[in-house]
Amino acid sequence: MTYRNGHTALRDATFQVPGGSIAALVGVNGSGKSTLFKALMGFVHLAQGDITILQQSVNKALKKNLIAYVPQSEEVDWSFPVLVEDVVMMGRYGHMGWLRRPSAHDHACVDAALARVDMQEYRHRQIGELSGGQKKRVFLARAIAQDGQVILLDEPFTGVDVKTEARIIDLLRELRDEGRTMLVSTHNLGSVTEFCDYTVMIKGTVLASGPTETTFTAANLEQAFSGVLRHIALSGGEEHIITDDERPFISRRVASGGKSS
Repeated sequence: MTYRNGHTALRDATFQVPGGSIAALVGVNGSGKSTLFKALMGFVHLAQGDITILQQSVNKALKKNLIAYVPQSEEVDWSFPVLVEDVVMMGRYGHMGWLRRPSAHDHACVDAALARVDMQEYRHRQIGELSGGQKKRVFLARAIAQDGQVILLDEPFTGVDVKTEARIIDLLRELRDEGRTMLVSTHNLGSVTEFCDYTVMIKGTVLASGPTETTFTAANLEQAFSGVLRHIALSGGEEHIITDDERPFISRRVASGGKSS
């Protein structure tokens, strides 16, 4: 993936994510995660190769509203005056006619999406007045209202509390069980094994990809994060401390039998 100035941000990025699964996209800042999302959304062009989503090109998938996107907080102008329900209604634009007049069905989809993320009572609030976790839930509601079959989530857990993170994970599991496919860029490595079926590790290229149980390994993490995975023995077990740009440390206790707790 090459920008107009000739800079190649990501090369040899070959991987597959099965339908109806949750895949984690992990790597240090600057590894190419955001570039990959931009390519999947058609914002940057490939120097070579192609991307297929649901057995069709990115452009065709976008025109059919098959791809929904939950952006990073930094990508949104929170000072822009817009109501929560209007943000969620944006997910329906691709289903409307040229005049973008919402139908009764569009309003019903928005109502259902807000209910699903427990944000009905905030529908008439300005989006900028909400907390970080509430904002993430609103944009997830927009993706749900769009009815995209592939949902891209860029750092959905940044700036949210533990309770909100758990609720988002539960929602992602529900969407997966409904047949949706999700690619989640995350620095919260401690939760990857809890809810991600697949893992894609990148660092200027795809270092490893596959089922999480065989891909999310110490060796691959050390390669992706430049050897910042540290091991400290504690009481007959082992404490894994994964240093990351976004999350200073994430620890996971591993007993002598190899099971984490």
